[in-house]
Amino acid sequence: MIVPPFTCPEHNRQILLVERPVGIPQPEHFRLSETRRGLPQDGQILVRNLYLSVDPAQRGWAADVQNYSATVALNSVMRALGVGVVIESRLPSICPGDIVYGWTGWQDYCCLDASGVLTHVRDPDIAVSSYAGILGINGMTAWLALERLGRPKTGETVLVSTAAGAVGSVVGQLARAEGCRTLGITGSDDKAALCVGRFGYDVAFNYKAPGWLDELDAAAPHGIDIFFDSVGGEILDSAIRRMRTAGRIVQCGTASIASWDPPPAGLRNEREVLSRRLSWNGFVIFDHGADFPAAITRLEALIRNGRLVYDEDVDNGIEAAPDALRRLYAGENTGKKLIFIG
Repeated sequence: MIVPPFTCPEHNRQILLVERPVGIPQPEHFRLSETRRGLPQDGQILVRNLYLSVDPAQRGWAADVQNYSATVALNSVMRALGVGVVIESRLPSICPGDIVYGWTGWQDYCCLDASGVLTHVRDPDIAVSSYAGILGINGMTAWLALERLGRPKTGETVLVSTAAGAVGSVVGQLARAEGCRTLGITGSDDKAALCVGRFGYDVAFNYKAPGWLDELDAAAPHGIDIFFDSVGGEILDSAIRRMRTAGRIVQCGTASIASWDPPPAGLRNEREVLSRRLSWNGFVIFDHGADFPAAITRLEALIRNGRLVYDEDVDNGIEAAPDALRRLYAGENTGKKLIFIG
């Protein structure tokens, strides 16, 4: 189903951030509230949100720590991306019935101007939920970060952390399409099997299993050319010491670090970067807005041709939102985490 059935209630349910979390946000940090839905002003659209996105970056948006994005104010709607249908438009370029992906927040309705819309689709032929995942910041991060920073070449070895996740599962498929040997790191035997059986990894490892680093060494005896990392911490410390000369590290997240206040102490990696002549670059998708259309076009084509598969883990009801980030960081999801509220 391209666009699922939805209702248009008069009231707007909202998930508010009411307490600043230390570490991973828990249900008690949020509260469900209700208000009347707004009316769009000149230059705005009114969107009935259908799918709310759950993303690791929301932990940083909720916490009172230095981040690349402003902290969400207490007692305000939790910042989030989402996909919805336009109900009313006072923006000439967008019509009622169009699908948009953007800064919806965790709520039933939102009024957006053009700056709040990341993707605008008039007649989708792919399920609209995909624009919050494989065709949203997750898929775009995978494609842009791998191509721009990883620069994969045929025959290279690519190691990916959170390999069964919404970003990692796409990275593995894209690297394999470039002729690379793909190795995945994940948190369970079931997810390791999913990486190989569904997403086409050559080998996948459960980092919680004893001896997994020995298995990694056996699978990559000559080292790793590209490490696409979303977790940091001990896994990064292990991977960096297995990089080949002139290897590339793409840093897209630090999910394994519970808190950055105070900064955690760990191994010193400067010598590894120097002696191996590594390139180690951070990637934040919102720096690359001008490239979104090209990334989406590329990913859409791969999906239509059956060369890119993806999974979604969808909860029903806005009531699921307060516990969604805890579940995400606990690894309880399989595929892109979404909440259907239509």
